[in-house]
Amino acid sequence: MQFRPLSIEGAWEVTPRLFPDSRGAFAEGFRSDKLAEHIGHTMTVAQTNISVSTAGAVRGIHYAALPPSQAKYVTALSGVFLDCIVDIRAGSPTFGRVDVVRLDTDERRAVYLSEGLGHALICLEGGTAVYLCSTPYNPAGEKGITPLDPSIALPMPEGFVPILSEKDTAAPTLHQALEAGLLPDYAACLAYRRGLA
Repeated sequence: MQFRPLSIEGAWEVTPRLFPDSRGAFAEGFRSDKLAEHIGHTMTVAQTNISVSTAGAVRGIHYAALPPSQAKYVTALSGVFLDCIVDIRAGSPTFGRVDVVRLDTDERRAVYLSEGLGHALICLEGGTAVYLCSTPYNPAGEKGITPLDPSIALPMPEGFVPILSEKDTAAPTLHQALEAGLLPDYAACLAYRRGLA
């Protein structure tokens, strides 16, 4: 299993080693001990989400209020997705930056994003993604940024027509959320994660 830190602090791309044979292939999808070597603590998996999407679906940009926020480990079980990690932490040196990892059933990559980061999933080919989450869903703490914010410019292919939920369509832009004090603070996110070690 290979871990590659992304350009946004607190986010990693995870590429498993595949073992093919005449029956198909085998890979380790998640290793708590290996992940802990990179993030500095063991990720508690408190909830697993299964997300079935049609081609064109865009889910996000979602995040959870800190504390406790929610770390996520995401991979594709079928289909093809662009997984987008967005640095929405006020005061971060990479504020507004987007890292993108292609999730599919060829490479079987996954992404890990720590507490305080924004997340969006762009479905290129209909399929299913699974999310391992560090905390249970908390409706009161759920927040969002519109995935159509031009200042973020999520990488949607030419001719792509996004299918959004009403909630994501109505979500504020990154600038609006910053002005309203809705975004997590970078220093507070780092301090919270240090407390998990």
